[in-house]
Amino acid sequence: MTQDMRRDGEVAAADGGDALLRISDLHVSIPQRKGMVNPLRGVDLSLEAGRTIGIVGESGSGKTMTSLAIMGLLPGTGRVTAGSIEFDGTDLMAAGAHEARRRRGSDIGMIFQDPMSSLNPTMTIGEQVGEGARFHERLSRRDARDRAVEILDRVGMPRPESIARDYPHQLSGGMRQRAMIAMALVNHPKLLIADEPTTALDVTTQRQILDLIEDIQEEFGSAAILVTHDLGVVAGRADDVAVMYAGRVVEQAPAARLFADPAHQYTRALLAALPERAVQGNGRLYAIPGMPPNLGEQIEGCPFAPRCHRVQDDCLTGTIQLERVGGEHVAACLHPGGEEIDALSDASPVTADSAGLRPTQTPAERGTDQVVLEVDGATKQYPALGGSIVRRRVGSISAVSEVSFSVRAGETFGLVGESGCGKSTLGRLVAMLETPTSGSVRLDGAGITGLKGRQARSAHRRVQMMFQDSTAAMDPRMRVDEILTEPLDIQKVGTARSRTERAEDLVADVGLADDALERYPHEFSGGQLQRVGLARSLALDPRLVVCDEPVSALDVSVQAQVLNLMKDIQAEHDLAYLFISHDLSVVSYLSDRIGVMYLGHMVEQGPAEEVSSRPRHPYTRVLIDAVPTVEQQDDRERLLVEGELPSAADPPSGCRFRTRCPFAQEICATAPPVHEFGSGDASHTVACHFPLPADGTLPVRAEAST
Repeated sequence: MTQDMRRDGEVAAADGGDALLRISDLHVSIPQRKGMVNPLRGVDLSLEAGRTIGIVGESGSGKTMTSLAIMGLLPGTGRVTAGSIEFDGTDLMAAGAHEARRRRGSDIGMIFQDPMSSLNPTMTIGEQVGEGARFHERLSRRDARDRAVEILDRVGMPRPESIARDYPHQLSGGMRQRAMIAMALVNHPKLLIADEPTTALDVTTQRQILDLIEDIQEEFGSAAILVTHDLGVVAGRADDVAVMYAGRVVEQAPAARLFADPAHQYTRALLAALPERAVQGNGRLYAIPGMPPNLGEQIEGCPFAPRCHRVQDDCLTGTIQLERVGGEHVAACLHPGGEEIDALSDASPVTADSAGLRPTQTPAERGTDQVVLEVDGATKQYPALGGSIVRRRVGSISAVSEVSFSVRAGETFGLVGESGCGKSTLGRLVAMLETPTSGSVRLDGAGITGLKGRQARSAHRRVQMMFQDSTAAMDPRMRVDEILTEPLDIQKVGTARSRTERAEDLVADVGLADDALERYPHEFSGGQLQRVGLARSLALDPRLVVCDEPVSALDVSVQAQVLNLMKDIQAEHDLAYLFISHDLSVVSYLSDRIGVMYLGHMVEQGPAEEVSSRPRHPYTRVLIDAVPTVEQQDDRERLLVEGELPSAADPPSGCRFRTRCPFAQEICATAPPVHEFGSGDASHTVACHFPLPADGTLPVRAEAST
């Protein structure tokens, strides 16, 4: 294999054939105060009509920047400095502004990552969906509205006429994402770009959105670019996969080939970091060492070389180009392939042995029976207000309803469920940020519900919270040393000198450099910020940490680092975690026991291995079957549901899941189910009139829904 040259006509990514989209040697530069940043450094990519390509990689790899360059939406002063983007025979870089805008607006549709910030809060959904048709097809306002209603109906919106009159804040997250899809489809585009379309969505909504994109693509004959950091999403949805690193495509192949036999060491490292690939022997994830390169500096040799465990001298010089490794499979790697991916964990610079930690054990295996947290019949209701002039209470919203569970010292209790099921509200009750309407919460045997003043402050020392969005949870005007010492100041712990020393110890414990204390939150990456958030939650030596979606927005490689760190800290301090997430693969990896919530109720709980491999409640099975994975799926029947959660202000009678359950019978509408043993393990309980068989088979579905 050669360096500094590309074999003409050999590399599929550069050739493209009769491609609908062909990107050649694309370079993008963004001038900043500290110098020039080059987020794209020679991207080569092609896509044929009707096919789907997934673009994966860590944050900063160039995935989204490539999509924005196609759309002509580069940020601020960003500009294309070299290369070309050819779409359906038109070079968008050489075309005039009017022609480029026409092609991009009419023939290319884009679904943005965050619909709440992408939608205009002052315009109705119908106006925003129809705007593209009015501009590019010169439709009248009435015709554009009719087109909007038609598209909203096509993307599965309930009551499309009514939704067209609503504003973005009146819709759920899944419905806002459907509105974004409708906007992208209004002109029947030839190419659909989906930029992280399901990042903030729970697994069932994610599956519905991805199914919808697939159906629309088939109906319109559109090609699609699926940008995501979730490898499981592209494994089951894309025809081809392109892996990006440091502003370049480092590997591209048909999806089945890439996941079965990845060539580039970066691709292999990403796959090894997945929670589903955790080695059972020590329960740790492969953590890619180091950080991606600084895109403001010149990169010599392979950009992944400083982080690669197979680096050789020849990797450090020249420019490593894409080369064919078999069929349509190309990679920019001088030493492709290697050992089995699962074996990479043994090559990780961070392992249980090297860290001096014992292999992962359950509290029972460690002989720890001390109960740290007891939640008994916890209920939280919020008032539902009505009236346009005088606001008055017209009902109640049942966020959490009679939930009971316990967590022991050194144990992780995972809490899973769809958005709106009450997970975060329950976490806030435990963290004393909300007060239960009824029921009790006890910490180390002492009740903490309704405490005031000094007693509340004392209880707060023993339970802390790690938030999903560390950026929003930290004061941007405070340095990290101030953020870490603030809880010590509030609790009047130690002297000023001892507090400073405590902050220094904390940053060392979470693997940050000493100079982190002098930096502000905006100077850190997402993974580093989560480390700061973890450090802050540990400042007062708590007994319990409530972790609310702490890794949901992180890349798989950074996620692995944070999860390994959380396990290390737990083993060292015998911490208890209440871990809240909608990602079942993460919860199954980290947790000793799992609780599944639906519309405020705990419907199943038990040992993590039992719940994840032998679910007894139909809803738990739905969540598991909706999780996208890169592993080969077995041939068992999948249990899927449609629609969104019912309103918590008017929950269904009896079993709350019955309106979506394919096995519901008459008794499900009249009698709420109670928890019973779900298997031979007495700690595995399920609240269901008709629990699923333990062997994984599905019973005959009900003839009529109740």
